[in-house]
Amino acid sequence: MAQYLPLLAMLVLAALFAGLSFVASKLMAPKKPTLAKEAPYECGIVPEGEAAGRFPVQFYLVAMIFIIFDIEIIFIYPWAVIYRGLGTFGLWEILLFAAAVFASFVYLIGNGALEWGPIRKLRPSAPEGATAAERTAGSTIKRVASVRKPAA
Repeated sequence: MAQYLPLLAMLVLAALFAGLSFVASKLMAPKKPTLAKEAPYECGIVPEGEAAGRFPVQFYLVAMIFIIFDIEIIFIYPWAVIYRGLGTFGLWEILLFAAAVFASFVYLIGNGALEWGPIRKLRPSAPEGATAAERTAGSTIKRVASVRKPAA
């Protein structure tokens, strides 16, 4: 139990520091709020309008890929240092870990993590020697008119 005493002391000191920091900031903080003080700070630039819109989901998916590969690197370095001492068990463990990382990578790619542009619908290409005569203004208008719902 004595071997955990330094860890316990560090946890107590960290909790005391965090608590005292909150108490000190509450006691010493200025208490005269104004519109200027409550406005969002934008590096000295006066904000115009509302905040920017939401980030696209792909942004977070790329962040997840980054985190996954960071975690992989963090675990592979120590494994590489002592892999001979681990034997077959270490080999199977790292293969299992690599499979989990690869599965998460495939999942993220499948969900469009690296597809940033607008979704383009590809038409099948015309046979060789054929022209695009089947798509004319008249046929397009007919197709659009047939899609519209009749007025009720």
